[in-house]
Amino acid sequence: MILEAVMLQVKEGMEAEYEKAFCEASKIISSMKGYISHDLQRCIEEEGKYLLLVQWESLEDHTVGFRQSNEYQEWKKQLHHFYDPFPIVEHFERVDI
Repeated sequence: MILEAVMLQVKEGMEAEYEKAFCEASKIISSMKGYISHDLQRCIEEEGKYLLLVQWESLEDHTVGFRQSNEYQEWKKQLHHFYDPFPIVEHFERVDI
């Protein structure tokens, strides 16, 4: 399992519209092969800042299966116009200690 972590900055005044759009777009990502779960968190200290965490079975399920799909084009259409600046996506794996 890998964890996709994305810090999102939504344009000022668009937060409510973004949350509604994200709820709708969630249907897209949750239908993808290798998808496990996702969680969107709103920052308390900074308005318009969100943290998106998505669990995937493998890195390729996200980077190839989702990112190179027609469904991703719809995801982009629904959500990417809300972001400024465009977010950086990072991937993490669990450390067994």
